[in-house]
Amino acid sequence: MTEEAKTNEPQTHPAVSVVGPGDGEMIVLGTTRMRVLEDGTHTGHRLAIAESVLAPHTQGPPQHRHARHDEGFYVLSGTVRFTVGDEEHDAAAGTLVMVPPGTPHTFANLTDRPAVMLSTFTPDLYVQYFRDLQEALAGGRPLTPQANVDAMSRYATKPATGLA
Repeated sequence: MTEEAKTNEPQTHPAVSVVGPGDGEMIVLGTTRMRVLEDGTHTGHRLAIAESVLAPHTQGPPQHRHARHDEGFYVLSGTVRFTVGDEEHDAAAGTLVMVPPGTPHTFANLTDRPAVMLSTFTPDLYVQYFRDLQEALAGGRPLTPQANVDAMSRYATKPATGLA
């Protein structure tokens, strides 16, 4: 008999998470719609996953660096322009871009069609940043560069150049 079988105490195991097509937290950031599929709650905060829809001609965030998390982008449809330092990569559907901590990066949809990406954050630290941005943009308020830098700094992130 195993130790588990001998005890009368309930065993705690991570719960399986199933997020259906219409489920997940929706975060709206201007013309970008982000659906949080996993915010770290079910992964011990090791991993977060989000699906983002970038409208046509959407400029992404200023180029920035994360100090404490890896970020992955898998392009599901459309084409996304990734700028990593001085290099540009046009990532079509089926392309995975992994960005390690400390690497300057940004992305944009420069095309006439929407683009959809699946993003991973390890650990989950950065999901709260997107929630903070949504709150900052509530009521149509513009996001000032300094307000964005302040929000980034709360999540071990800073612009690659300029305001830091």
